[in-house]
Amino acid sequence: MIKNFDELLQLCRQKTDKKTAVIAAAQTESAIEAAVIAAAENLTKCLLVGDKAAIEAIIAEKFSAYNGCFEIIDTGADLQKACAVAVQTIHEGKAGLILKGKADTALLLKAVLDKEKGLSTGEVISDVFAYETPEKVVLLTDGGIVLYPDLKEKISLIKNAVKVAHSLGNPNPKVALLSAVEVVNPKMPCTLDAAIITKMNQRGQITGCVIDGPLALDNAIDIESAKIKGIDSPVAGHADILIAPNIEAANIFAKSLTYYAKYRVAHVVMGTKAPILIASRADAAEVKMLCLAMGIVCSG
Repeated sequence: MIKNFDELLQLCRQKTDKKTAVIAAAQTESAIEAAVIAAAENLTKCLLVGDKAAIEAIIAEKFSAYNGCFEIIDTGADLQKACAVAVQTIHEGKAGLILKGKADTALLLKAVLDKEKGLSTGEVISDVFAYETPEKVVLLTDGGIVLYPDLKEKISLIKNAVKVAHSLGNPNPKVALLSAVEVVNPKMPCTLDAAIITKMNQRGQITGCVIDGPLALDNAIDIESAKIKGIDSPVAGHADILIAPNIEAANIFAKSLTYYAKYRVAHVVMGTKAPILIASRADAAEVKMLCLAMGIVCSG
C-alpha cells in the first residue's frame, strides 16, 4: 500500500487509463485551482460544469495562464442542474469521477442517487477517508454518509474501504472495528457487531482483508498499547482501515486529524458507478487535488 500521499500522486500519474474528472458547479476558486493543479501535475483532465461566465471570470483573474484550457459545460447558476449534468457526463463516458464544486454534498448526492438518472448500484454508499501519518496512509470510515450503520451496513463499509485499500496497493488490509473498549460488552451494540463481523471474516464470509474487533483506538494503531493489554491479534497495532461505530465518531476523529494534527487528508465516496469526491467547500485546493488523485486511482 502507498506509504504517503506523494506516492499516491505518483501512482495517479503512472495510470495509463486515467479517467477525466467532472467538477459539479465548478464556479468556485478552490475547485478551479484543483483542476489547474491536476493539469499542472499531470494527474488528469477536468471537465468543468456550471456557470460558464463565473468560471471564466475566476480563471481570467486567478489562473490566466489557463484561459481556454478547460472544456466548460454551461448550466448557469443553477446548482441542481450542474449536479445533474455532471452525473450525465458519467453515463455518456465523458468523465469517470465527480468532484463537488460549489454545490453542497446533499444536492450532489441527490443527483447521484436519482433512481432513473443517477449512479446507484444498489449497494450502500460510504465515504472512505484517508489520512497520512508519519508511517503510512490509514483509511477511516464512515464520517460523511451512513449515520448509524447496522451489522449489514458495517459489512458494506468494510467492503468499500477494502476496495480503496486494494486500489492503493494493499492486497490484504488489516481492518479494525473500533469501540471504546476491546472486549465484548452486551450493553455496547458496536462490540457485538464487531465480534460477529470478525468471526464472519475468519470463516471466509468477508474476504480480501483481515478483520478484528472490537478494538479501542489505542490498541488498533499502537503496537505497544496492544502488548500492554495482552491483545494477540494480527490487526492490533497494525490497522490499515478503521471502522468507526457511527458517523459522529468518524467525523470528529477525521476533523481532529485535519485541524489539530494538521495531517494531509483525502476522501472518496464508494459504492456508486463512479467515485464521488465530496471535499468540503471550505477545504483547500490541495485537499481537493488529493481527493482527485484518490478518485482517479479508485476509478478502475
